[in-house]
Amino acid sequence: MVFAYYNRLTRTEQRIYDKSDQVGTLHLPQAAVLQPLTAKLADALKREGRQRTEGVSQELVSGLTARLQVPPVQVKVLAARPSRTWGELHGLYTPAEGRRPARVTVWMRTAQRRRVVAFRTFLRTLLHEVCHHLDYELLGLAESFHTEGFYKRESSLFYQLVGNRKEGP
Repeated sequence: MVFAYYNRLTRTEQRIYDKSDQVGTLHLPQAAVLQPLTAKLADALKREGRQRTEGVSQELVSGLTARLQVPPVQVKVLAARPSRTWGELHGLYTPAEGRRPARVTVWMRTAQRRRVVAFRTFLRTLLHEVCHHLDYELLGLAESFHTEGFYKRESSLFYQLVGNRKEGP
């Protein structure tokens, strides 16, 4: 399945999109070692601690990138999501540039009510942004498109980290 914007892409971009769409899973070696961090992350969010949430998020992402043998990513957790007429920004990936490492920025509070986002929403957003990094560094893609394969990769990482449990982390 291709998304509507596919037809607006150049042929080169369509080839990158197609390559991305073909990869639906990522195997995370020793994922069980990182699973306790998801409980710590849920607790940090529950306690509404931005610094602790950032620290645990960084620990989780560092473990993930190390296990996948890709360059590290700096994680920044900010308070309330920015919003404009187009909606809210949940996360942002900034590729490495020069000596500055790649960065993932996520927000832990909703824009309007300033409430802490649900654990699963926060973790999925964090992994979504990390998947952009993995598109470049692990899959060697020249662009990181939102393809069906991209969303499947995000889900595959999520379920390796938290399993299929319905409640909590």
